[in-house]
This record gives sequence, structure tokens and C-alpha cells, in this order.
Amino acid sequence: MTDVTSPAPSSRPLSGRTALVTGASRGIGLATATELAVRGAVVTITGRKPDALAAAQESIAAAAPDADVRTVVANTGSADDRRAAVAEAARDRGTVDILVNNTGINPVYGPLMDADLDAVRKIFDVNVVAALGFVQECFRAGMSRTGGAVVNIASTAGLRSTGVIAAYGASKAALIRLTAELAAELGPGIRVNAIAPNIVKTQFAEALYSADEQAVAARFPMKRLGTPPDVANLVAFLVDDASGWITGETVTLDGGLLAGG
Repeated sequence: MTDVTSPAPSSRPLSGRTALVTGASRGIGLATATELAVRGAVVTITGRKPDALAAAQESIAAAAPDADVRTVVANTGSADDRRAAVAEAARDRGTVDILVNNTGINPVYGPLMDADLDAVRKIFDVNVVAALGFVQECFRAGMSRTGGAVVNIASTAGLRSTGVIAAYGASKAALIRLTAELAAELGPGIRVNAIAPNIVKTQFAEALYSADEQAVAARFPMKRLGTPPDVANLVAFLVDDASGWITGETVTLDGGLLAGG
């Protein structure tokens, strides 16, 4: 009888691929960069603070001692910085195979009627326009020729109203729409997906759970908050060949919260 058992998956399925993860000095970005490095990718990370980037590089090296990890001090909102980050990520192979648009900001809380419009513009510039800018740079730097995978880190705040982080949620709704548009435009060579996490235990989201983490976690069917590795593992799947027929999707990652209505 012919053995049709599938071969065991490689422990380094992303070996030889180049990846760029933005805003990766901590939190979800750092966990994602670490997971991609463990799986064999050559990883370039960006951040605004050199010391934090250096610490992130050391952290990734500790988890993946043989990994090639590069850092670029970059402000996601700067076109020149985006270009420099992509150039570094593409330096060896002449392309970026994987782009993770992780950078996000949220300086505005409370009612939209009280929101400072300059701050709202900045949210959209960083969370949406800059994400598109990174995709454009990767496309021009070789992804148009070699293909690749893009994952945009959105939020469940882009799927339903929060009443607290409304401007941020509106920007993430735009990012979700952008994901679908890019997938339709760039297929079949480039796949574009998004992940919409709910509350993940990071410094960025701390204000949403720090007052009473147990009470906040109790609202979730899984009875816990998300963690950066939860997101990182999903990113790793979406950029892998195993998800080769998935594009244009936004995957909700919320411990079942939205399932309850």
C-alpha cells in the first residue's frame, strides 16, 4: 500500500525568506519578529528608539541564536524612513518576502466630538497611510516580481464601536478595508491579510485592562486576555505557504468575545 502520509513540517519553514516587521521593539511586533526568526526568516525590525531596538535584537537572538536580525531606526510616518527600512530588508535577496505592518498609535481617547483633529489625522497617517506606504515600497523593491505576503495588524475596534477609542477604531476599519483592496489588486503573487486582535497584554493596551485585569478577562469566553505570542503565531501561519489560498481576510483574534454579540 502506498504511504500517503504527509511529510513532517520543517521546523524552519521560512528559511531564506526576508521579513520586515514594523514597530517591533516590544509587544506584538517583537513577538512576531521573534517567531519569524525562529522559523528561519531573515528579519528586519523597525522602531523609533535605538536602545529599545538593540534590546529587541538581543531578545530575538536569545530565542533564535542562528537568526539574522537587523534593526532600522525609523519613524513609520516618514517616507524616507520607510524607504530605508525596506532597502535594508531587501539588501541580500533584492526583495522583501514578508511585510508585517504592526506599527499603530492611539493618542486620542474619548468622544469624537472632543477629538483634536490634528491628532486624528496623525492616527490615520500612521495606522493607514503609512501601512500602504510600506506595501508600495516593498512592491517596488522586488515583491512585485517575486511575490510575498503582507499582514496588517488591525483591531476588533475596527469591527465594532468601542465608545472609548473611536478614532483609533475608525483607522483600523480603514486598514481592514485597505487589506481587502490590496488583496484584490495584488493577487495572485502577493497575498494580503489582516489580524484583528482584541485586548492583548501589552504596554500599548495597558490602560484597557490594568485597573482590574481579572474582571476584564472574565468577559472573554476563553477567560483570559490575549498575549503577543497569540498574535505572532497567527501571523506566522498567514505568511507561510500553508495558508497559500488565504488572501483578503481579516482574522478576528479575540478569545471568542465577539461571538457573544
